[in-house]
Amino acid sequence: MTRNFFRGILHGVPIALGYLSVSFGFGILAVRAGLAVWQATLISAVCVTSAGQVAGVEIIAAAGGLAELALVQLTINLRYALMSLSLSQKTAPSFTLPKRLAASFGITDEIFAVCSAEPVPLTFSYMAGVILISAAGWIAGTALGAAAGEILPERISAALGIVLYGMFIAIVVPTAKKRRGVLFAAVSAAVLSVLSRLLIPALSGGFSVILCTLIASCAAALLFPIGGEDA
Repeated sequence: MTRNFFRGILHGVPIALGYLSVSFGFGILAVRAGLAVWQATLISAVCVTSAGQVAGVEIIAAAGGLAELALVQLTINLRYALMSLSLSQKTAPSFTLPKRLAASFGITDEIFAVCSAEPVPLTFSYMAGVILISAAGWIAGTALGAAAGEILPERISAALGIVLYGMFIAIVVPTAKKRRGVLFAAVSAAVLSVLSRLLIPALSGGFSVILCTLIASCAAALLFPIGGEDA
C-alpha cells in the first residue's frame, strides 16, 4: 500500500508542478474579481477544476444566482463523471464504493490521463498519491497567486492573469489539429459566445456558457460523429 502511494506521488509530481504555475493565474484572477486570498484558496481546495473555477468566479463577480452557478458547473464538469466511469473499469478488486467516491472527487484531465496509462489495475493508494500531490500543487499555486495579486501592480497582475487561458489553448490546439470535430466545436463555441454578447447583452455570462457549450457540442456531434470521423 505504501509503495503504491509513493509511486502515485512520483507520477503526480509533474502534474503538481504544472498546476502550481497555472493556478497562480487563477489566484490572480480571483483576487481581481474581488475575492480574498482565503476565498480563492478555498475554491481551489473544494472544486479542483480550472475551467469550472474560472466560470464560477466570473459568475460570483457578476452577482449571478446559485442556479446559474450550479448549471454552469454541471455543464463544464460533466466530463469528469465520464472519466470516473472509464477509470472504474480498471480498478483493483479492493477498490470499494467509498474509495471510488473519494477518488472521483479528485479526477481531473491530467490525473485521468496518468491513471489511464497505468498498465496494472488501479489501487486506491496509488490514486490517492496522484491526487493528493496534484491537488497540493493546485491549491498552493492559487494561494501564492492570490497573495501576489494583492501586492503586484495592476499591469503585472493583468499580464499574469492570462496564464490560465494559455493552458486552455494548450489543451485544445493539439487535439483540434487531429480532429476536425474538436476544432469545429471550439471555433463555433467562441463565435457563439461573441454573438451572444453582442446580440443578447442581457444574457448573463453563466447562461451564455451553458447555451454556447450545448449548441456547439451538439452540432459537432451531429456533423462529426466519432465513428464517421474514425472511418
